[in-house]
Amino acid sequence: MNKIEITEIKSDQIEYYKKFLTFGLINDEENFRITPNDDLNTSFPTEDKLDSFTLGAYSYKELVGVVSFARDGGDREKLRHKGILFRMYVSKNFRGQGIAKKLIEKLIERVKQIPDIEQINLTVIANNDNAKKLYEKFGFVTYGSESNAIKWKGKYFTEDQMKLKLK
Repeated sequence: MNKIEITEIKSDQIEYYKKFLTFGLINDEENFRITPNDDLNTSFPTEDKLDSFTLGAYSYKELVGVVSFARDGGDREKLRHKGILFRMYVSKNFRGQGIAKKLIEKLIERVKQIPDIEQINLTVIANNDNAKKLYEKFGFVTYGSESNAIKWKGKYFTEDQMKLKLK
């Protein structure tokens, strides 16, 4: 097993991050709700803040996994109690080594340091059983499902919404 280090990826590393994520968007397109074209001209997904961050998993300085978190609704007062886990991805060559687990553990640990976050939400493709089982191990539960949430290349995908209550 490779030695894995989890650290924050900052917005000034956007090119490095985008290169990695674009590879995932191309090679695992059915597990994302965005395409490489959707992401082409977007800014970094998070804001380098306590309640808006991206984590990277590194194996000997090679980026092999990412996950992001942001407060739901930005600064909207009525939504400040929850946040969103998104853009979770681990390279195919590094799957099965516990990297996704380490990323989620570190994300939850960091989110618990934010005093007013009570819940983490996420969406996952309904038939992505491995991802769903992993989230469930952390206590995430499915609270909703949207059929035909995504349409890609003539095929529809159902998304499940999951949540983890922290408080």
